[in-house]
Amino acid sequence: MTLPQIIQGGMGAGVSGWQLARAVSCRGELGVVSGTALDLILMRRLQDGDPSGHLRRALAAFPDQAAVKRILERYFVAGGRRTGEPFAGKPMVGARLDPQLEELLVVANFAEVYLAKEGHDGLVGINYLNKIQAPLLPSLFGALLAGVDAVLVGAGIPVEIPGILNRLCAGAAAELPLHVRPGESGRTHKLSFQPPATLVTEGRPLKRPWFIPIVSSATLAAVLVKKCPERITGFVVEAPSAGGHNAPPRGSLKLNEQGEPIYGPRDAIDPAAFQGLGLPFWLAGAQGGSDQLAQARAAGAAGIQVGTLFAFCEESGLRADLKAEVMAQCRHGTPRVLQDPLASPTGFPFQVLSLPHTISEREIYERRTRQCDLGYLREPYEQPDGTLGWRCAAEDPDAYVRKGGDVADTVGRKCLCNGLMANIGLAQVRAGAEELPLVTCGSDLAGITQLLGADKNSYTAADVLDLLLRKTAASADLPTAV
Repeated sequence: MTLPQIIQGGMGAGVSGWQLARAVSCRGELGVVSGTALDLILMRRLQDGDPSGHLRRALAAFPDQAAVKRILERYFVAGGRRTGEPFAGKPMVGARLDPQLEELLVVANFAEVYLAKEGHDGLVGINYLNKIQAPLLPSLFGALLAGVDAVLVGAGIPVEIPGILNRLCAGAAAELPLHVRPGESGRTHKLSFQPPATLVTEGRPLKRPWFIPIVSSATLAAVLVKKCPERITGFVVEAPSAGGHNAPPRGSLKLNEQGEPIYGPRDAIDPAAFQGLGLPFWLAGAQGGSDQLAQARAAGAAGIQVGTLFAFCEESGLRADLKAEVMAQCRHGTPRVLQDPLASPTGFPFQVLSLPHTISEREIYERRTRQCDLGYLREPYEQPDGTLGWRCAAEDPDAYVRKGGDVADTVGRKCLCNGLMANIGLAQVRAGAEELPLVTCGSDLAGITQLLGADKNSYTAADVLDLLLRKTAASADLPTAV
């Protein structure tokens, strides 16, 4: 099968939704849905009444309708919740998932991939963060049930994923070592998942998708090639200019005058080193210009991954008012993207776009009562008795310290979970007020101005692809999957 030249970035949560991925896939490139917090997104959209009916159409295709019935009875609100009414809660992800939550994860990931693949034969991928381990196994299985074509994993070293994909495709139980703050017990903690018997057809394995790790260096890629006995399809090679989470600089952390991490020569991407691994690779980060694809291919890459341009197109899940503000800033040449080393509870640098009335404004965020009620970025730690506890550096500092955390780790942290939900119109309501957005994107927004031209106020995914492919001659000599 011919590999895509363009991979659309899997931007969470819900920005790279099924509408965007489908639009890209229908053009022959790799559309990617974000796998982050799909359980939460599904349940909140059902509580808003699923006015388009798309979600219920996808749920009707799920092979276990008893599970669907339970989810609809639990979360669906005909006509939607009342204005100003808070969303109902759900169990938070942890080492042992509540059975209802495990079921919701499988169904939600199935539904997102199903809708992205519906009505065409293009390729659809799903993107996960290795840092968010607790929901990963049932999420993967749900995507596999829907026939996902590629699994992309970043924010960590996902050496176990190829083997897990093999086991889940065969309907077998899978385990994933849980990364836990070291304790004195010396115990090894693992996540486990057994595909439900109602969803496994004996003797008919699920399609094994491509596995494409997202890495920041050839050294890490070489480690994955060595440690993963199962096949890796290729790599997305992400530079620090990409949006969302990025790998920290190698060596000691130094900050510039704006408080951003300083990246040096050791952090530069070396295409020749990736060529030496003998696998396809796609360059990511500041790849949104009309000549970037041709340059990447000339350097030996199979193509490029692009996120930021797609993040603000009509098909993305980002709120319309946020898109309009970004368009206005781009027209006036005023967008400011800060690579914040503190914002994310994960400790990874996180790109934050400065926008009014969002929690990028320090004084606004400091008025928020710090609490952790979604929990996707919580870290597991070992308690004195050897059992697991969970804490988040963005929660109330006193609570974090009571759980054995260092109060210094809480300084500057922001609740990404609630901010990212607000980005896509699913903000929680607290005391009559909604949680505020936190928008992330790459540092290069020049392509947006090109796409808008002199007389447009928006653009589509097709416009993005036309821009990216403009200077690349059609070729019959594209790299193919091995």
